[in-house]
Amino acid sequence: MRQRLGTTDGEAGMTLIELLVAMVMGMIVVGGATAMLIGAVRNQPRQQQQAENISTARYELERMTREIRNGVTLTTASANNVSFVARVRRASCGGAASTSPSTPAIQCQIVYSCTTSACTRTEREVGKTSGGIPTTIVTGIDSPEVFCFVPSANADPTVCGPAKAGTSPTYIGVTLHVPNPSGSGSLTVSDGASLRSATLSF
Repeated sequence: MRQRLGTTDGEAGMTLIELLVAMVMGMIVVGGATAMLIGAVRNQPRQQQQAENISTARYELERMTREIRNGVTLTTASANNVSFVARVRRASCGGAASTSPSTPAIQCQIVYSCTTSACTRTEREVGKTSGGIPTTIVTGIDSPEVFCFVPSANADPTVCGPAKAGTSPTYIGVTLHVPNPSGSGSLTVSDGASLRSATLSF
């Protein structure tokens, strides 16, 4: 009878120390997973804002380079200001865009001007140095150094940089620096385009 009531070695349970160790290990694993989840949730708004900043900058960059490709004559070339003559489909310079493909394109003066916080676009009649209503096209940039040109004043004129004196640049580079929500530096989006009348002889 005593032999039947006794427990065998294979039926022995876990000791109290083993249970405590298992509980501590489980709490460590759960705590680590919870910390990772909290970190991901906290970073999500910053990552979403970063994606929105890049998306906006790319959209405006594509718009600017598309218009540069239609440029015929470059009249002003500096790091924060560029002015060129381009053909636009409007009834008058600065007027509403025409949706009819039969409307003939006209030549207008396009001016992009950038500061440490925003870039504006102004459309006016060719030859005029004033007039037109500036329209803000991108905000949140942190550098007015937006434009570079080829041929440039660099030792290698094929490297985009300040416009070379006495020459008419054929290529305009555009670089937008937008804030990084994570706080480390800024996000850079770059592109460029050659003018419609560009010739590749430097």
